[in-house]
Formats: sequence, structure tokens, C-alpha cells
Amino acid sequence: MMDYIYTAISWMLLRWHSVWDAVLPDGRVLGTDWSWILAVVFLVITVRVILFPIFVKQIKSQRAMQALQPKIKELQAKHKGDRESMQKELMELYRSEKANPLMGCLPMFLQIPVFLSLFHVLKRVRPGRTEEAKTLYGWTADQFDSAAHAKLFNAPLPAHFTSKADQLADLGGSGVTVKIVAGVLVAIMIATTFMTSRQMILKTGWSEDPQQRMIQKLMLYGIPFSLLISGGLFPIGVVIYWVTTNLFSLGQQFWVLRKYPPPKMAAATGTSYKEMSERSGSAASRNAAAKPGPKNPFGLGSGSRSRNENKTSPNGKPNLNKGKKAEEGAPPSTETRAPRPGAKPARNKKGGPARRQSSG
Repeated sequence: MMDYIYTAISWMLLRWHSVWDAVLPDGRVLGTDWSWILAVVFLVITVRVILFPIFVKQIKSQRAMQALQPKIKELQAKHKGDRESMQKELMELYRSEKANPLMGCLPMFLQIPVFLSLFHVLKRVRPGRTEEAKTLYGWTADQFDSAAHAKLFNAPLPAHFTSKADQLADLGGSGVTVKIVAGVLVAIMIATTFMTSRQMILKTGWSEDPQQRMIQKLMLYGIPFSLLISGGLFPIGVVIYWVTTNLFSLGQQFWVLRKYPPPKMAAATGTSYKEMSERSGSAASRNAAAKPGPKNPFGLGSGSRSRNENKTSPNGKPNLNKGKKAEEGAPPSTETRAPRPGAKPARNKKGGPARRQSSG
């Protein structure tokens, strides 16, 4: 089964090399065989174009999972402490809503055979092979020899960070050069792998589903950490493939997430829609409580306003007489305050009963 995949990947790689070898007949510049480097880069582009429909399905699946977050949280609260029942109802929920939490990793899983195929092909590309071995998977002897001596900044593509001295001697490479080039590429590979996962999680938020959250943590932290250990075993050509894939993924995700953005509220905090709606409802209640209530239908507390309005005549000039009459003839206002303790009685100018001065 894998032989068919090895042959298919070799065919694409060799076709692109033939194209760039015709465009760049003397393609070695700065100690680099650009026809082979570009062949690896365009192999990535070809694979990613083929997988693009699956990548769109991945985005749609993530949107569906986001829409299910409130229901997932309700199931977690309902079956708290009963993991088996919760998982059973989660599977039923996914089945009824046609959502698949594993779809988020599908493009990566489909690229694993391509990665392994390129790893296998480049591992076998080294000088000293028999003529029969050189022609495996559709290669010609000339193509095999050309790939065996291809370099990136004088570091052979089939070499890796932990290559032994005798292997490097066969490939015509220097141990120091290989370690520098391979080390820099592995560091870029780890960083871009982390950035690719982080970009997606920042836009979509952390999932409430424990299984989905575990997958997110695995992609964000587990895979970059594993590359720190295993990256030294990958041939330089394979690391170029991985770095190119990550850079392509960053650009592709940026375009797709910008064209089809996730819900802003969920993406900003990673919380469920139910929590966000509850928070919005609480904020609306606080705002409503802060607004002034309806006018008092009985006019209580409006005495001062009435007096101010009565002091203005229709022509806009102050009407002092009208205000004075209203103050003298009107019944006592409900706003009249109690006399100040110890205040002296004040006599009314018209001889009326004495009244105490108010505490004004």
C-alpha cells in the first residue's frame, strides 16, 4: 500500500524538479540547488491545493462545534461525576447534529502519509546505491544522483542533524554546516507549528468539550515538543517540506478565518454562547436600572420645577409677580422641610400666624 504512495509522491516531486530544472539550468546559487528546493516547495503547494476542500470542511466542523458549546456545557453540568453517561450523550449529540470533533485534525492526519513518503524517499537517496535501487518509485539513475548531491547552503538535503561523519562524507557535506542549517530549520519548524495551532485557537477559542480541548492542547503543545526531540532525525529536505507546509497553513488559515470569521463573542473569550448571553443580560439589567424611571404621575417632588416654570412669562421674560402669587396662594408644597431646631419664629408681613424659618 505504501509503495503506491511513495510512487505518487516521487512522481510529483520529479515532475516539479523537471519544470524548475528547465527554468533554472544552472540553478546552484549560494551553495543551493534551487531546482530541488523549489520542487519540494511546490510539492507542498500541490498537496495543499488537493486538500483544500477538506480544510474547508475542517473550518465548518469547528463552527458546528462552537454552536454546540452551550449544549455541551449543559451535559457536563447534568452528568457531573458520571463521565461514561456524559460521553454517551455527547456522542449522540454529535451524531444528531452531524458534528465531528476529530474533523479539526483531519487535514493534518491526511498529510502524515505524504510526510512519511517524502521521509522514506529522501532517506534512500544517497550515493552508492545499486542501479536497481536508484530506479525505484519511478526515479531514473540521473535524477537519483542529482538528488543525492543536492544541497541547501552546502548542507545535503538527505542529511540530518544527527548524521554521522561517514554518512556526511558520502554526501559530500560538512558536519558543522549540516548542524547549523538543520538546527535553524528545526527551530523554524517548531515555531511555525506552534504558531499555526495558536492562530486557529485564538480565533475559535478553547472548546468546552474535554475531548476537543485535549486535541487542541495536543496540537498546541504536544506536537511542537515532540518535534524538539524528533526533529534532529528528519532529513533537511523533509524539514523544508514541513516548514513550507506551516507557512502555507498560516496564510491559508488567515485568509479563511478572515473571510469566514468565527463568532466574535466566542472567539474573544473562548466561553460558551450561554455564558455570553447571561453576561449580556446582566449588563442590560444594570443599564436599565441606572436609567431614570418614569415621571411621577402625582407630581411629587416637582414643586421646584413648577415654580421655575411659573417664573417665566410666555414672551420669555421672568414673571416675578406670577411666581410670587403662586407661592403665596398655593397650598403648602410637599417639599416644605421641617423647621431647623432652635430657629426663631418669623412673623408674616401680613399679620398671619408666625412660622419658623425653614432650614434652607
